[in-house]
Amino acid sequence: MGTRARRKQSWYKQTLTPLMEGPMDPEIQDEGSKKERSWELIGECFRTHKDLSLSPTNNNSFPLSDYPGSNVPAAAKRQDLRLLLGVLGCPLAPIPLPDHQIHHILPKDIPVQVSMAHYIIQQYLAASGCLKQRQNCGAKNMFATGSVKMVCCETEISTGTGLGKGKSMVKSLGRRSEEMTGCFVVWQMKPEMWSLELVVGGNKVIAGSDGKTVWRHTSWLGTHAAKGPRRPLRRIIQGLDPRTTASLFAKAQCLGEKRIGDEDCFVLKVSADRAAVMERNEGPAEVIRHVLYGYFSQKSGLLIYLEDSHLTRVQTQGDDAYWETTIGSSIEDYRDVDGVLIAHQGRSIATVFLFGEQSMQHSRSRMEEFWSIDDVVFNVQGLSIDSFIPPADIFDP
Repeated sequence: MGTRARRKQSWYKQTLTPLMEGPMDPEIQDEGSKKERSWELIGECFRTHKDLSLSPTNNNSFPLSDYPGSNVPAAAKRQDLRLLLGVLGCPLAPIPLPDHQIHHILPKDIPVQVSMAHYIIQQYLAASGCLKQRQNCGAKNMFATGSVKMVCCETEISTGTGLGKGKSMVKSLGRRSEEMTGCFVVWQMKPEMWSLELVVGGNKVIAGSDGKTVWRHTSWLGTHAAKGPRRPLRRIIQGLDPRTTASLFAKAQCLGEKRIGDEDCFVLKVSADRAAVMERNEGPAEVIRHVLYGYFSQKSGLLIYLEDSHLTRVQTQGDDAYWETTIGSSIEDYRDVDGVLIAHQGRSIATVFLFGEQSMQHSRSRMEEFWSIDDVVFNVQGLSIDSFIPPADIFDP
């Protein structure tokens, strides 16, 4: 994995929720920035965009990162890449994997909404081929490669000053940034053991889980572990592993029906319980909720849309700040791979919203990812548990 021969780095615990964490400018890498937390880095991102918007070199008619050959666009591009890799790089699913398998749940003496959700999940497993091809859905391991295109679409700041009580002014800090392309490789051995390597814009993010510890490494922040219970990689449940996806919705409720595009869908909702959420708290940051929604086609039975919403409160002096991150993914192009239907492309739209209880100023940033799967292989020869051992420097003091 390329992490064993690195120099020693300081380690700290940091959640792997869809919050910002990204590359650091080499010129300021020695200024103690590695001690910053994810909410501090994402706040700095919004502040940088705001400061750049006030620069005389920006007329607000074109995105800042479209201007070549100056320090202003370099800062904007760096912040765009931070957001993209932090939010869409390797977020985890909202809830931990259950200890039981989905087919062991007996739909009796449970609310009707849960019973309906269980039936929909069984239909999903059948539609994806998992009930017929158990040897593949329960494969020893899986390998997948894919391509991504990421772009920051817009950043906006809303302020209530100067327009009277109850009114606000919304200022756009640029429209669409430069599109960045990349690729990724995913390995999985059982749902709780996985590894990811993602390269975008010349920057690499490596993450993994050995079933006990979830970790992430970047060259600019070193290696750190996730707090809380083990959770699967969100990229895997976007149509790559139907059985893991079904397990996450084992305790879901059916909210009803909704039309997504041309498809009538059943909507399933599952929330992280309070105990699991509290385990992810860190310092002044408190996770309020993390919810997952699945939209399953009534016609095909397949998962065609996935959305999770994550809310964190950061306690500060005078005014608590709230970060709400929402990621919605369209899942398309299901193809047969050894008897199992695997989604081969999709689009994710993420929104990061910052607001305070007393502050009149709010910030919102929107970004997109287009992803496609190039190859999927089950039961790769030679892949063992040794491939998922965390890097040694995660245990450094």
